[in-house]
Amino acid sequence: MSDARYPFTAIVGMADLRLGLLLNAVSPAVGGVLVRGEKGTAKSTMVRALAGLLPSIGTVADCRFACDPAGPDPQCPDGAHAGAAALERPAHLVELPVGVSEDRIVGSLDLERALAEGVKAYEPGLLAKAHRGVLYIDEVNLLQDHLVDLLLDAAAMGRSYVEREGVSVRHAARFLLVGTMNPEEGELRPQLLDRFGLTVEIAATRDPQERAEVVRRRLAYDADPAGFAARFAAEEQGLAERITAARELLPKVELTDAALRQITAVCAAFEVDGLRADIVMARTAVALAAWAGRTEVLEEDVRKAAQLALPHRRRRNPFDAPGLDEEQLDRTLEEHAAPEDDGPDDGGPQDDGSGPDGGGPDGGGAPAPTDGPDGSAAAEPEQAPEQAPPQPRQAPGAGRETAPVASADPYRTRLFRVPGTGRGAMGRRSAAETDGGHTVRARRPQGRLARLHLTATMQAAAPHQAARGRSGRALVLAKDDLREQVRRGRESNLVLFVVDASGSMAARQRMGAVKGAVLSLLMDAYQRRDKIGMITFRGTGAELALPPTSSVEVGAARLEQLPTGGRTPLAAGLLRAHEVLRVERMRDPDRRPLLVVVTDGRATGGRDALAQAERAAGLLAGQGVASVVLDCESGHVRLGLAHTLAARLGGPAVTLDELRAEGVAALVRDHRSVSTQRKAA
Repeated sequence: MSDARYPFTAIVGMADLRLGLLLNAVSPAVGGVLVRGEKGTAKSTMVRALAGLLPSIGTVADCRFACDPAGPDPQCPDGAHAGAAALERPAHLVELPVGVSEDRIVGSLDLERALAEGVKAYEPGLLAKAHRGVLYIDEVNLLQDHLVDLLLDAAAMGRSYVEREGVSVRHAARFLLVGTMNPEEGELRPQLLDRFGLTVEIAATRDPQERAEVVRRRLAYDADPAGFAARFAAEEQGLAERITAARELLPKVELTDAALRQITAVCAAFEVDGLRADIVMARTAVALAAWAGRTEVLEEDVRKAAQLALPHRRRRNPFDAPGLDEEQLDRTLEEHAAPEDDGPDDGGPQDDGSGPDGGGPDGGGAPAPTDGPDGSAAAEPEQAPEQAPPQPRQAPGAGRETAPVASADPYRTRLFRVPGTGRGAMGRRSAAETDGGHTVRARRPQGRLARLHLTATMQAAAPHQAARGRSGRALVLAKDDLREQVRRGRESNLVLFVVDASGSMAARQRMGAVKGAVLSLLMDAYQRRDKIGMITFRGTGAELALPPTSSVEVGAARLEQLPTGGRTPLAAGLLRAHEVLRVERMRDPDRRPLLVVVTDGRATGGRDALAQAERAAGLLAGQGVASVVLDCESGHVRLGLAHTLAARLGGPAVTLDELRAEGVAALVRDHRSVSTQRKAA
């Protein structure tokens, strides 16, 4: 089967994504592009197609770091390359898998040579391979945070720094960085979003004709890849030549003081943090001018640069959707536009916009009021009386239901951790043995060797070298000598919320504060890279309002729309949590759960409702589920039912006032007390 790539020019629609990629091809200093969009929108196809348009590069023949023969890197680990032979090859497209390790990205000690020859040699990673090419990260939001930081640092500095296992290496790493992500699977932190130069939001077209053309072209490509590519060969060649011409024109483009003033004014007006946005906008505007074949940046370049560089920098918290106010952008550009030369003043009458050509739609001034039937100015239309919003449908047995209540403002919460040491995915919550973090000890491999502890391995082998007949520098190893690293870091957890949405919560006007508390905990889960899920209980049963997911934005949206009313089936909520956690344990056995029960502890629905809730809590405690109860009880008379429930679950109870980050020492004492009780039991 032919390996002909899908042509870039054959992709239908997605003009902004096309432009963002091409601008980075013209000027990699723009800083890459982050592509956000739903699944099945050809994100990966377009990125892979772009690599075929990039000009071929000249490299030093034996250099593993793709040094340019015309100007080799003086710090290249492979040498100065004086008089070395050169060759020409296509620019590399390096794809970074989600499960990639830090060693594979930056490179590491060549263990084979170290053990067999006794020499210290560096084995390059994917950053070295991507130099002067394209580095593509599919599902970048699923990549571990410290790896994203590492990649973005290299992209920003154009150089990779490796300090590990006795190896100290510097090498050039300049590449076109492209990341794709589906926001439904979780967001990147704002700090990481800011490191991408441009961002593009894409969605599948809703036009039936365009969708039909997409399908038609894909089927034609699958049937005959080489023939399909040949149909677009001329367009591909023309686009590649235009990229080369724009690259050559780029140094000649002038960024005028007027254009720079507009750029900085726009960034200040939108209150973006830092100055990275200003620099990215300036580079993007220059690239836009070069792409258009101009040597001067115009206002239209500044406008488009803002639309590509600012939306993702407007987020202030994880629940803000990226976006840009177009009216504010137009207003700011107009206020800081360069003054126009109106020509000499001939003393004639000045046009104040009130004459026949000065006002109205054709004169460019304010539109004239529309005349009514009798020739007078038309009156403002009479506003229709506001209609009451429709009430949510009432579930059977739910009792009286109230409309959703807006949540209070979120705040920084106390830190809740799962006791013990886990082995889950890297995150920022609970202690765990992880692939990252710091090495705390060595041990014999448990299964397949993952991370060799070189020093411990050599120490284990050293006493046996004479008996094994060692000669020369090579170390004679046996399988029993191998030791692996044990690294201690932090893991992410599954935070499962069980929220009381019964009438007792609404009757006391507490739901706004309760939602604000849960929203704060959701933000904390986002910052700690947790998965979250949400169960609500009211009326006659419990509902899985949000299956476990990495997208806390969806959780926040479900929370805002949560209605209240009816009885309080607390036992049903806890039993549903037990079932959800059982299924998730089978799917991901290494991810430990943290159960957060949001309730006042009341239970209705029968004489033994409280007893049923206590038995359900005991079932969860028996499974070793770490739990926290957020006590929502208010008023002068308190029954303390939430604290009783917390005792049955084996976790602490925290009031809404105690949830805030102040008083962390008290919470630490609570966790230590609970851990001591569990050990004693």
